[in-house]
Amino acid sequence: MAPRYDSLRTERLIMRRWQESDREPFAALNGDSETMQYFPSTLDRAASDALIARLDQLFEQQGFGLWALEVAETGQFIGFTGLNPMPDDVPGAGGMEVGWRLARHAWHQGYATEAARAALDVAFDGIGLSEIWSMTPVQNEPSQAVMRRLGLTQHAFFEHPRIPAGSPLRRWVAYRLTPGQVG
Repeated sequence: MAPRYDSLRTERLIMRRWQESDREPFAALNGDSETMQYFPSTLDRAASDALIARLDQLFEQQGFGLWALEVAETGQFIGFTGLNPMPDDVPGAGGMEVGWRLARHAWHQGYATEAARAALDVAFDGIGLSEIWSMTPVQNEPSQAVMRRLGLTQHAFFEHPRIPAGSPLRRWVAYRLTPGQVG
């Protein structure tokens, strides 16, 4: 039986499976145009709830995934960080991505980096992956800064096949990391 990683603890964060109480703050996060500025659109409540269902299904299949994040001291939900399969037709397709999405009030506090480091520990030391990927639109410098802090290196620029031609968000950058490079 494959190992399960239903929850993790870092110095300041609890990374855990999704709960019913996460639905409202997650929908607010996904409906915020500034938080979602590097995505094609915001998500309404139904789409946000559907994403939680998909993430729960991945946990059941894989034993890990994109964990809901809460601040350990307060229990406040702040977003997600974790591991997600890379989509087809992009650099790293078929591999695993480390990713994050945090509410605006949680930005610039090191939470994404802290949680992503814990996710990388699961990726390399827990499930034995030989590499990890991360990708974002080229304009998303804050996420690229997190990738670099984690030790990922720029691998390729590409046109994201799921972003419409002509969109300013179509050009993306992929970063890659192997166990020996972890920052």
